[in-house]
Formats: sequence, structure tokens, C-alpha cells
Amino acid sequence: MTHDSYVLILDYGSQYTQLIARRVREAGVYSEIHPFNTALNIVKTKPPAAIILSGGPASIYDPDSPQLDQQILNLNIPILGICYGLQALAHLLGGSVQRASEREYGRAVLKRISGGSVLFDGLQKAELTVWMSHGDKVIAPPPNFKVTASTPDTPVAALESDDGLICGVQFHPEVAHTPNGPQILANFLFKIAKIKPTWSMSSFVESSILEVRRRVGDSHVVAALSGGVDSSVMVALIHRAIGKQLHPIFVDNGLLRKDEAERVHQALEQRLGIEVDHIDASERFVGKLSKVTDPEKKRKIIGAEFIQIFEEESSRFPNVRFLAQGTLYPDVIESVSFRGGPSATIKSHHNVGGLPEFMRLELIEPLRELFKDEVRELGLVLGLDDSLVWRHPFPGPGLAVRILGEITRERLDLLREADAIAIDEIRKAGLYRDIWQAFVVLLPVRSVGVMGDERTYEHVAALRAVDSTDGMTADWFRLPHDVMAVISNRIINEVRGINRIVYDISSKPPSTIEWE
Repeated sequence: MTHDSYVLILDYGSQYTQLIARRVREAGVYSEIHPFNTALNIVKTKPPAAIILSGGPASIYDPDSPQLDQQILNLNIPILGICYGLQALAHLLGGSVQRASEREYGRAVLKRISGGSVLFDGLQKAELTVWMSHGDKVIAPPPNFKVTASTPDTPVAALESDDGLICGVQFHPEVAHTPNGPQILANFLFKIAKIKPTWSMSSFVESSILEVRRRVGDSHVVAALSGGVDSSVMVALIHRAIGKQLHPIFVDNGLLRKDEAERVHQALEQRLGIEVDHIDASERFVGKLSKVTDPEKKRKIIGAEFIQIFEEESSRFPNVRFLAQGTLYPDVIESVSFRGGPSATIKSHHNVGGLPEFMRLELIEPLRELFKDEVRELGLVLGLDDSLVWRHPFPGPGLAVRILGEITRERLDLLREADAIAIDEIRKAGLYRDIWQAFVVLLPVRSVGVMGDERTYEHVAALRAVDSTDGMTADWFRLPHDVMAVISNRIINEVRGINRIVYDISSKPPSTIEWE
């Protein structure tokens, strides 16, 4: 998909890189993240309106530290360096970067230096609260640059070039801990780069429909429908573009939440009039997963089996050339290591990293540019019901990655019932919309208990609830104790085979939201 004006974000390995992309989009400008070492190729094939260099954990003086390509600076494209990005700019242009004996991490007071800074235009206060997370620091600007802000520990906390094209900040304007961050980013986008804010969900719908029609032509598309938010929105979008050329297939792989099929029927067939083919492949999937305990192997098996089923089923329809999936931008970011870049693969997703190398069908993924909250907004624009659009995220491999260890019918049934109880009580407490994602995990351990004066030795389950905006970072949700108590009591009393519930209080990072 093409965009007239976009911001290229070069990733130097920061945990906040995705937040930069989000903040730029929130300002009405489309953004893309690419590894730092692909910059020149990307710029030549798809020239951006501006470039942002992310932060990163490396020291500019490390032998293998990621560097900025000198040729990028010769293209007259506005550039903003953030944290390590500022250091890379200063180092390349002849400034002085000093190794730090200790990292500066947390809130800092930024003192602005008078002299007509465009980056801080419109901000009235001489001192601003900002968020720092860095080791090295710039102690002298390059020639033809002016320092526009400092902190007691960082003499060059912000700088701008005399020609107004290049600027940088040592702090992180993209995080919520920098209150004036959105205004600083907006000044770069609109006053320095002079970009017009044209990115919106309505513009995305229009361009996506045209792109799907252009690519598909007279061919037909089979769509992988899981019943979750992403795949349902994807089906609604492609159906609006090509109508009856789309054939959504709902595969019951035996790894779904309770009553998943009925929800799909209500959301798409009854509400939007989209005909869905239902395939019961639960025996097939569960059989393939028998005795498999490694989470990556689970993902690979599930991904390969899905593709095989869709390729088999596609023969029932005329002229099928494409397989459509609900892949999102975080799926792509987390699943694909930037080759030679600083960002590591966290885990593969069944609809990204779990695909077999050779496929007969071509992939079409109209949502792969979007973050989760953008997909929810798109779903509402397309007319999907609120109850579906605001469903908590569900992993592509389903309950297979919420059962730690071996997958069996018995363990799936236990987890399905426990999870349904937890969600039911969270809804009753009026907390469902306050929580980004809540679910139960079945652990590969058993514990001793007492029920009815008899000793039990049964499964342990973990309750997980997190607060997040886009799933890239998350904090554990402070679930009220009385709600925890009701959930625990109901699961232990109603789900025969579980006798202990624990609550997960880890955040992302360092943990992930899902356990596998």
C-alpha cells in the first residue's frame, strides 16, 4: 500500500521504537519502522517526507554499534534523532559524544536555551519534565548546530541545525512520561518537515479497498477467519472491496475459546451478511500437536496445518489465488528479526513466522500496517458490533500457547471452562473494557489440595490480566481482590481438575503478555 507522505522510522533497537510510530500516526501522519541498515534502499524505493532515528541500547563507541549512513544526510530530508539517534547524528557530523560511567534513567528537568528553537515552539515553560534512558551523552554539538536544551547531567539534551533540517533530543518524546512529547513531535512533523496530516482511518479504508481490488482483480480470495477481532475486521474490509470473490473459512482447530463459532456467526453472517464456511478440523490439529511441548514447534505446526487446510478448501472455489490473513504490525515487528539489525525475534506468530516456506496461495494482509487500537477503530468504521470490536486479543495459535506443555483434549476442556468463568466474572464486575487482555493459562504442574475432606492432586492455573494501549508494552492489571476471589472459587468448584489459581503480576517488558 502506498502513502503520499510518510515518516520513515529507523530502528536502532529501542524498546520504544513502536511508540514513536504510534505517536506519529496519532498526529495524522503515516509511519513505518525499518531497520537502520536498510535506510538507503528504503529511501530510494519509497522516499519519505521525514526520517526519525530511534533510541537504542548500544554505545556509539562499541565496535559493532549501529551507525548512520552518511548518504542519508545528503538527501535534504528532515531528520529527528532520539536518544541514540541523536548520538549517532552528532558523532557522524563531528560533534563530541562521551561515554557515561552510569546510565541516566527516569524523569529529568529539561532547561530550554533561548535562541529560537522550532522543536520547542509553542511551549511556554522554560523548564520541561522529560524521560531519559541513556548511557552515552553528547557534550558538544557538531559544527553549524545550536544547543536548544540541557539538563544538569546532559549538556546537549536537544540541538537543531542552522539550516533547520536536522534536530535531535536526548530524551524520549514518545513516552507518556514526557508530557510535552506530542507537541515536540508535532513541531518536527508540521513545522520542520512541513508534512500535511492526511492519515486517518477513513483514508485507510479508501486506499485499502482500492489496493485490494487492484491486486486481486478477477481472482478469488479465501480468508483465514479465527473469530477474533483482527480476522473479523480483515474479512469485513476485504468483503467491502470484492464482495462474493471472498470466501471466509472458519476453521475450528479445537484450540478456540468457548462458543467461538456462535460468535462468528452472529458477528459476520447475521450482522453483515457475509457467508462463512465452517470447517471442523479439531481432531486433525489436536492429533498433530500430540506430545509437542515446545511453543515454537506448536506455532509452526499450527501455521503449516492452517495453510494446508486452506489450500485444500480453496479447490472448492473458482479461480482462488490468494489467502487473506489478519496480520497486524506488532505481529510483523515481533516475529521478524531485522536482518543484521538490533531488534531480536521475540516469538513467531502463526500468521507470520509460522508459515511454511512454500505456499501455493499468495498472501494478502490488508491490516499489516495497523496497530491493535487502529484495528478496533477500523472495525467500528466497517460496522462491526461493539462486542466483537472490543473483544480481548486472542493469539493465532489459540489455547495451544495457553497450555504450557502437552496439548490434550482433557487439558483443552479444562482451560476453556476456566477461561470462560474468568471472563464472565470480569464482565460482571464491569471491568472488561478497562482491561486490555485477560485470560487463564494452564500450567504444567499439579498441586495438592483438599476438597470434600479428600486429598486432591490436580492442575494449577494462572490468571493473567494486563493494561495496555497497543500490546507492545503492558502492565499487570490491579484486579480487585474480591473479583479474584470469586474467579478462583468458581474455577476450583466448577472445573473438575483444577485446584489452585495464581495471579500473574509481571509486566511487558521484561515478560510477554502471553506465557508462550
